[in-house]
Order: sequence, then C-alpha cells, then structure tokens
Amino acid sequence: MQRINSAAELDARRKELQSGKDPDRPAIAVCSGAGCAGLSNGRVIAAFEKELDAQGLAEKVELRATGCHGLCELGPNVVIYPEEIYYIHVKPEDAADIVKETIAGKKVVDRLVYTDPENGEKAVHLDEIPFYKYQNRNLIGNNTRINPSSIDDYIGIGGYAALSKALFEMKPEAVLDEVKKANLRGRGGGGFPAGLKWETTRNAPDKEKYVIVNGHEGEPGAFMDRAVFTGNPHLVLEGLIIGAYAIGAHQGFIYTRHDSKLLKKNIDLALEQARQCGLLGENILGSGFDFDVEVHYDVGIFVSGESSALMRSIEGRNPEPRPKYIRTSVSGIWDKPSNLNNVETWANVPQIIEKGAEWYTGTGTERSKGTKMISLSGNVVNSGVVEVPFGTTLRQIVFDIGGGIPGGKKLKALHFGGAMGGSIPESLIDTPLDFDALKKAGAPMGAGALMVMDEDTDMVEMARFFLTFLTNESCGKCVPCREGIRQLLKILADLCEGKGKKGDIETMEEIADVMSAASLCSLGKTATDPLRGTLKYFREEYEANIQ
Repeated sequence: MQRINSAAELDARRKELQSGKDPDRPAIAVCSGAGCAGLSNGRVIAAFEKELDAQGLAEKVELRATGCHGLCELGPNVVIYPEEIYYIHVKPEDAADIVKETIAGKKVVDRLVYTDPENGEKAVHLDEIPFYKYQNRNLIGNNTRINPSSIDDYIGIGGYAALSKALFEMKPEAVLDEVKKANLRGRGGGGFPAGLKWETTRNAPDKEKYVIVNGHEGEPGAFMDRAVFTGNPHLVLEGLIIGAYAIGAHQGFIYTRHDSKLLKKNIDLALEQARQCGLLGENILGSGFDFDVEVHYDVGIFVSGESSALMRSIEGRNPEPRPKYIRTSVSGIWDKPSNLNNVETWANVPQIIEKGAEWYTGTGTERSKGTKMISLSGNVVNSGVVEVPFGTTLRQIVFDIGGGIPGGKKLKALHFGGAMGGSIPESLIDTPLDFDALKKAGAPMGAGALMVMDEDTDMVEMARFFLTFLTNESCGKCVPCREGIRQLLKILADLCEGKGKKGDIETMEEIADVMSAASLCSLGKTATDPLRGTLKYFREEYEANIQ
C-alpha cells in the first residue's frame, strides 16, 4: 500500500479511486453487524460467493461484508446497489434468487422486501422503509456503502479530507475553536462540551498529553458505538487524529471490549492500513505532525468504562475509579493530561472540520447540536441502531421509526441510559431528544440506550434488574456503593415477592441519598437513578407490594 506524502497526493488518490469506480457496477452489501452475525450472516455471504461464481458474475459484482445497517430486528439484511433495493430476513437459500432475479434480471424478489405490518404496503428501497425514512444518518449512513476493511473505500467517499484540511489549512487553535463553536457535546453520557474538555487538556502544563477513544460500551442495551466503530473504523480514527492535533498529543489509545472479534479485527486492520498510507505514525501526510495509537482491551467488567478506571487499566493496573476531584484532563494516564471521548463523539469531529461549525449547528436544539445515535430495544417492533437529529421527540423514535409496541399493547414507560439511567412514563413521550430536557424529565440520555417497556412491565422488577447488574459490576472499592446496592437489593427482593413492609420505601430513598452523596465514582452516584425514577413515576407499584 503506497504511502501518501501530502494533501495533493491524498486528493489525487481519491480522484483515482473515484474515477476507477463504475457507479453502475452491481454490489451486494451484506450486513455483518453483531445482530446479523448472530443470525448466521456468514452463511449468507458464503452462499452469495458460491452463486456469483456459478453464474460467472464474481468479477462483475462487488460482494462486501459491511458494518451494521441499523435494522437489527429484520436481519440478516442485504442492500443491492446501485438501486438500493433492501432485502430483509435473507437466508442462504435466497442468494440464488437474488443473483438471478435482481443482479442479472434487474427484478425485485418480492418476498424479501419490507412489508409494513400495519397496512401491508411494501417498501422496495432503503429510504422508503419507515425505520430509515425518518432518520438523519450522518455517522452510520456510509456503513452500507463501504467495506470496513478497506481504507480505499473510506478515502473514496471523502475520508481523511477533514484531517488534511486540519493539518494544512488550520492551526491547532483554529481546530479547537471550530469544535467549540459547533458545541459538540460528549456522547458518552455526561454531555460535557468536547471543545472545553479538549481545551483543558491542551492548556495543561505538562507537554506530554494523551487522547483516548472510550469504546467500552458496557451498559445493558447499548450497541450503537460498536455499530459505527466496526462498520467505519477510519471515521473514528480520523476524528481521533484531528483531536490529537488540536490538543497537542502524539500518543493515542483505543480502549474497547475484548469479546468482539470482528471489532478487534477491523480496528487492527484500520490502524495497519493508516500507518502504511502515512495517515498514522511519523510525519502524517508530510505535515510534520507525529501521532500513533495503541489498542487496549477491557478486563470484562462494567466499571472499567469509567474514565479514571479505564485509564488505570491502560496503565496495567486494576480498573478502579479515582476520586472525581482528580481531573483526568489534567492528570490522567501516568498522571499526564489525558482527553477521553467515546466513539460517537470522535466520529462527529471529521464532519465538523470538513463542513464547518455553522453547518453542524444547523441541526439539533439550542443546546444539543447535531445528531444522536440510539440503541432502540425492548418492547418495540423494530429494534436496532437509530440516528436522528437532536430535538426529535421520543414519540417519533418509538412509533415512526421503531414501529410502535408489538401485539397491540400499550406503551408504559421508556428507560434511557442503561443501568444508571432513568424511566419515564408514557405521558412524557413527547419529550424531545435533548440532553437537558431528558435530564429534567428524569431519564438522562447516558450513551443512548433506549429501552421500551409495554403495559405488562413490572417497574419494581425492572429496578431490581438494573441493581442486580450493578451489584455484580461494582468494583467494591467504596462502601456506599458496595453495601448500598446490596441493601437496596434485599429490600427490592422482598417487595418483588410481596413481602415488603412499611418504611421500606423511605429506607431505600435514604440509602439512595447517601450513595449519591458519598460514592467515589459515577457508578455509585447514579446507580440509584433507575430506583429514583420508578419511585417518582410508579410509586404505587412499590406501595402495592407492601403488606
């Protein structure tokens, strides 16, 4: 793979790739996201390979295993280009008909297209399906169009143009100012302005600084970061390099899960290709800027995704949190200034630099700009990865995109933010997707895991479910978290079995107050949020279980 030594060479490489690509050449994009992989998509890919060979079309048709397409509920799904015909629930035995009818015959295989469960209408093309029609897929939209293991595919659609612009047309301070003007808020949970965080690390006195991708994503129901990182790893890497340039860091880290083989494979390959092309390592694109990346894997516990615990893990120590008064932006890995953002935050950076803060702030609400990726799951017709502009109502996400509640049942509650999130009732379904609005409602967005609950859901049991997860994942370092969750679980177990007694609710509220005030890290401080939310909106269910 030839090294690219300048901005001009990068532009030339892109033009060469684009001119050599026939827009009318048929392509079969098979989803290889985690959901479809669990449904034997590998057998589907093998069946297409066999059928293309048998019909003498292997050289004429591009077959690519892509990242997540988003509509996990109907996988394995396949997109046929250039028409963007969308097939669902594709099985190995369907490959012959698709190749014969659609690729060779330019006909639609009617039985494989999306059919609306409400009115029976069929949607042949991707953008006609309600799940996609109401989205704004700035980050995940290219997943169907590229092979995640090909850096040329990424360069061909404009990849690394933002990096080139930053390195050759902007000073580091200008890059930082553009991110601040865009009001990019961190997508990992807190919603803190990324630009201010970068500025703190940049202005820290120590010359050696680090930038980190938090790809841990360990909360229940969260799978959007893996979708973009596995499907388009160079997008995240490009954002990280731009951030390193703005901050003045020459070493970066990717911290991610140890249990996703495809994610590991795609990240490792992306780093190797970027180094070979001169986009990573010494003298990137001939600019004089040096930057490289190491990959570290978690040890299989939830708390290792907490910022200070994650950094201790990178240092080779037990992933235990540090007190919050120690600011990792100033004193992080090996006590050096360290800037940590999650996958989705870094993935937003290239489009901000390439298109500008003014373009970026044209989408979203007053204080929440851009789009947000959501993991939609639970009692909903179409579960999957959703990307919508901030300001989209929860009603639109659940009903227009998600298809509503299956089986004709009623919506009871929505839970945002995973194990440390909160539940709100159906009456608040018109709340906009906005960091501040959701926090005020009692369902802080977290990383973006949205769980839908129908009328049969026991909210006391849900609180116990989340606290059971957290008691197993607590590092045990501080007493308020370790013992507080255990005591809450004892009371909840009695309540769920109808053995609650007078004063139990008040005792849980008191324990929750102590945990929030005295716990060491955010896990302990927010572990009681599911309990608080259900007590606020569904208190009668707790009271019904008291003898």
